Amino acid sequence: MNRPRILVVEDDDLQYELYEEALKDYELIRAKTASRALQSLPKERPHVIILDHVLARGELGLDYLPEMKDLLPYVPIIIVSGALEVAQQMGALQGPRRAHYCLTKPVDLEELKRTIATALRDCGEAEIIRQFEALERSRRVDVEELLSRSTDRLARQTEIRRQLQGTTERPNISALARRFRVARRTIIRDLHELIRRGELPAELYPPWEGGEAGEEEEASSAGPAGGLG
Repeated sequence: MNRPRILVVEDDDLQYELYEEALKDYELIRAKTASRALQSLPKERPHVIILDHVLARGELGLDYLPEMKDLLPYVPIIIVSGALEVAQQMGALQGPRRAHYCLTKPVDLEELKRTIATALRDCGEAEIIRQFEALERSRRVDVEELLSRSTDRLARQTEIRRQLQGTTERPNISALARRFRVARRTIIRDLHELIRRGELPAELYPPWEGGEAGEEEEASSAGPAGGLG
């Protein structure tokens, strides 16, 4: 079985030797600069990236973090540096092009190994699957809510039709709204749909000049004696 590949972006030889000793269970590839690391990403896709901040040639690892995330958005990046202020660490861990973890130098190698194990288990492809599953759950909830609203609307319209059949009086919009616990405009829309479908006569609730706002005003001014009280 192939070992997980870790790209180590580190210019310090002694620090890299410590990584080699501690991370023998992984395949390590090294880049001394972030620009060199970017060049290698399309050719050798790592499972995890360990990124130092202060690098050779005056490069700063955080400056290259957005480009790395653009190339490999779901590959977890672990920043290891002793040169970052707290605000810089927080900034690196936020936003769509963020690192997944940030460790301080001198790094605890046991903590680093635990972090790598967690990243391999919970990030990468596993993270993509969880996000898709969450999206599917969200879509199912949206569909179920839509179906529930549609069912409620049809049930309400059926009851309104049953109550108004055989009457010629203009319905009391406010009374219907209170009974069904909805806004007056919802009752007006129900009446329009029932009339459009031919389930109620048009003369029962004729359109007013001025549109729905006029209808609501008329409905608001109607007393309990009108229609269904």
